[in-house]
Amino acid sequence: MMVEERRWLTAEQFNEAYALCAFLPGGNILNFAVIFGARTRGALGAVASLAGLLAPPMVLIIVVGALYAYYGDLPWLRRALTGVAAAAAGLMMSTVAKMVEPLFRKGAIFGAVIAIVTFVSIGIVHWPLPLVLLVILPISITQSWLWR
Repeated sequence: MMVEERRWLTAEQFNEAYALCAFLPGGNILNFAVIFGARTRGALGAVASLAGLLAPPMVLIIVVGALYAYYGDLPWLRRALTGVAAAAAGLMMSTVAKMVEPLFRKGAIFGAVIAIVTFVSIGIVHWPLPLVLLVILPISITQSWLWR
């Protein structure tokens, strides 16, 4: 929404901010809310965006948790939650596809190759994350620096 509908950020700005958030401690989305709020309205914007991100879901989870504690054993509710989980997985895949698109638009296939190699190394081959990052990061940073 921030990139395609509201045009508050370009796809590249979004990806750069999100990449920074991935390296910062804490949740990526929380970090992104703080960075985005600070960029648009300073410290007050950071506080407002963080509160806007956390308050509504917190209230919703408390209400849903209370309802689940009471009605959680109903079979139709379990089926509904299975459907919600499938929808969430599809939404996640859609988001990842939209984040990868700018890499292909610019012809920068190297970023996609790095992402695939990292995924295969950690997710499939099960190599240790520090070892993979020790190899992938210098290669990725050097290539990015050479292309700029």
